[in-house]
Amino acid sequence: MNTLAARLLEALPQTQCTRCGYPDCAGYADAIAAGEAGIDQCPPGGAEGVARLSELTGKPVRPIDPKFGVEGPRAMAVIDESWCIGCTLCLDACPTDAILGIHKRMHTVIEAHCTGCELCIPVCPVDCISLEVATPGRSGWQAWSQAQANHARSRYEAHGRRRRMPESSVVKAPEGSPDTTAPADRKRAIVEAALARARAASAAKTGIK
Repeated sequence: MNTLAARLLEALPQTQCTRCGYPDCAGYADAIAAGEAGIDQCPPGGAEGVARLSELTGKPVRPIDPKFGVEGPRAMAVIDESWCIGCTLCLDACPTDAILGIHKRMHTVIEAHCTGCELCIPVCPVDCISLEVATPGRSGWQAWSQAQANHARSRYEAHGRRRRMPESSVVKAPEGSPDTTAPADRKRAIVEAALARARAASAAKTGIK
């Protein structure tokens, strides 16, 4: 990353939400530095975020481009634990490892680590994750702080290191153990079984046979 890109990255809120059209804040910073992206593509940073990027690039301040979203209060993900099936798909999607849980057990969100990125919402197969406004009346950098941005960046980098760990460093079950199903197949089976249980529970609540 060149010097300008590094400075741009430091000016971003580090929500890692991908709403800018890039896979993370670093990718967006690189694109701005290369002249491939505008400074108006980060809704979480809001108007103040655009001003920060304008100061670094010399580009004129402009409103957030609505095709990337709108500035608004910071949100926090909340899991309806009574409907959570423990599929762990949200754990993989969360860029800051803000969700705590294990296979077949309910998950919960650690508020201090959640950036409101919304990436956990579309992957939940039972729609048990919703967003709650965490900063009513405050948006952009008024709803966020540099300390929170630094914390989110640190957690995102740790998340990336964990995902890049070589397969050889992962402890595997002994050969011949009962659970030798491929991870993708095992996850699919867990989701399908949990969905069946969720449908059965819903039918029981409504008296449907």
